[in-house]
Amino acid sequence: MSQAKTLTQDEIVQVLEFIATRRFALRNRVMLLTGLWSGMRVGSIAALLVGDVLNDDGTVKAEVRLRGTQIKGGKPQTVFLPQKLQVELQRYMDIRRVTDMTHPLFVTAGAKAFSANVLAQHFYWLYKKAGIAGASSHSSRRTFITTLAAKGISV
Repeated sequence: MSQAKTLTQDEIVQVLEFIATRRFALRNRVMLLTGLWSGMRVGSIAALLVGDVLNDDGTVKAEVRLRGTQIKGGKPQTVFLPQKLQVELQRYMDIRRVTDMTHPLFVTAGAKAFSANVLAQHFYWLYKKAGIAGASSHSSRRTFITTLAAKGISV
């Protein structure tokens, strides 16, 4: 199996511009940026709950503590959220206005939690419809890791 495509800055702009023209633009933007800017796998993004990213006062946390059930490998992990992602998540949550901390962070059009498989397919089709050839749900994570490596930062 080949490695997931690493996205160029132009391709990231291209997919974000496409997302902006579609239904659920804000949700899709924040899901994509969560992968690009935190390095989370698609399964972890799908498993996020409101309480994983929000403090009790409604502000976005600086780090997410993922439970073993939310991670490939099953070991709890801390994921740091850069300031720019915190801003995007705050905007998303301010518009969603969900106060139930046990509610899924990202929901489908039917208001159900995404499964890892459905979210992987969702990303695949977003990239494909945006004209990004060869991109998959893992492209966000690979791009994140490649960007860190290029800056000399260890994962």
